Amino acid sequence: MGNRSIENMRIWQEARVFTNDVYKMMSSCRDYGFRDQIQRAAVSIMNNIAEGFESGSDSKFINFLNIAKGSCSEVKSMLYLCEDFHYCTNKEREYLVTELVSLSGGIYNLMQYLKNKKEA
Repeated sequence: MGNRSIENMRIWQEARVFTNDVYKMMSSCRDYGFRDQIQRAAVSIMNNIAEGFESGSDSKFINFLNIAKGSCSEVKSMLYLCEDFHYCTNKEREYLVTELVSLSGGIYNLMQYLKNKKEA
């Protein structure tokens, strides 16, 4: 498994891009508590994928992926507040929600793959 590194995982790469997009969008937001919360939740998606990847077992990996999916839901919810509070435009929110739905779907697919692999 010489290729086995987190940097080669498509889902982690997508989470990294998404996290950077959230940071860019929130860079001028002066509501520091809100900004910190949405950024931490975005980072949590990426970090839980990485932690799970290195956890040593598929069942542990699945648990970390569940946490990452929960963080996806948290960020999605906060993106609507972001728009409500005029911290982002409707277009920015729609773009990030679309990215997030894709990311969450990828995490779900990876979970299903790991579960099926375990049962095989």
